[in-house]
Amino acid sequence: MRLYAVILCLAIHASIQTSAQTPADSCGMVASTDSAATYVVDNTLATDSITTPAPQKKTPFFKKVGNALVCLFEKFSEVDTTYIEPQKYNYAAMVQNTNTYERYRITSSQGNDFTFAPEPKIKFGPYFGWRWLFLGYTVDFNELGKKSRSTEFDLSLYTGMFGIDLFYRKTGSNYKISYASFDSNNSINTRPLKNIDFDGINVGIKGFNLYYIFNHRRFSYPAAFSQSTIQRRSSGSWLCGLGYTKHSLKIDWDKLYTTVANRLGEDVAERYMDSNLKMKEIKYTDLSVSCGYAYNWAFAHNWLAAASLSMALGYKNATGNENSDVLSFRDFSMDNFNIDGVGRFGIVWNNMRWFAGMSAIVHSYNYKKPRFSTSSMFGSLNIYFGFNFNRKK
Repeated sequence: MRLYAVILCLAIHASIQTSAQTPADSCGMVASTDSAATYVVDNTLATDSITTPAPQKKTPFFKKVGNALVCLFEKFSEVDTTYIEPQKYNYAAMVQNTNTYERYRITSSQGNDFTFAPEPKIKFGPYFGWRWLFLGYTVDFNELGKKSRSTEFDLSLYTGMFGIDLFYRKTGSNYKISYASFDSNNSINTRPLKNIDFDGINVGIKGFNLYYIFNHRRFSYPAAFSQSTIQRRSSGSWLCGLGYTKHSLKIDWDKLYTTVANRLGEDVAERYMDSNLKMKEIKYTDLSVSCGYAYNWAFAHNWLAAASLSMALGYKNATGNENSDVLSFRDFSMDNFNIDGVGRFGIVWNNMRWFAGMSAIVHSYNYKKPRFSTSSMFGSLNIYFGFNFNRKK
């Protein structure tokens, strides 16, 4: 009997040890198990069992989904803390002043070359962020009383590993003719057209950019452009990405012809104006693959200077609303590749609770065919000030 008692004690101890060593599940909770040890002693069945704990209250489905998404993004945001200090707050609020510049160039095979640029825009608006998500809206207050005004809408999602920017931009009609030429020899004096108001152009763009950061454990793109982390030591990284944008460019050719005739004379307009430009609207879709390099320079405590340059190979599918007697749809072949580019620059002061800084972003798009081509460049200079709140537990 003493031997049987010793064996039974050892079995109970082994069962308790097995239960205590059960690994944790993916949520960090220790999994509970039902364990039972059965022994046969002198043909007598002996069973030692551990009672299963009472079931806990079920977590609501949507809360499970929310917790899973948070865990997923935190996994994507894992960093080397000697280089990057993670965000300690859940929410951010800021105000931003945006100053924009735009330029649109239209050329034809006969040598017509027009560049349009609007008056400088000074915009102001609030932004609100939750961890990786930033939402903002800016308005050009100088155009509030006008029928056509500029509007921008931006939605950005940033993690250390990847990010996505969604954007919508609609420009007004307060453009000027910043450059004009009718042939490669510049035989016609076009100075009377310089900086003349021209409200016959309207531009819109919408789309998204998706990018991946290779050295995401030591380089923080959000530290420079969304202030959601702090770059403590300098580091750089290669970038790659995908982009989709849809452009629309409306031009009143008759109004452009009239402007040239009034300033330079009817004979000049009739002789030199290329009818290939006689279209009401140009639309094209741009699918691109980009590659570039970015570097964060932590030059002082809580200070950061950043620069990022990417080149994109864009595939453009263009269509136009045109006079069929002048320009055929065949002139806009889908078989078209061009080089586009994007540059980002910034300087930030961030002590985790408060932050301030400025950033500049420049985009360049090109579409070229033998008889007709367009190129556009737009950029913005942002000056912002904000704070983080609701400290993480």
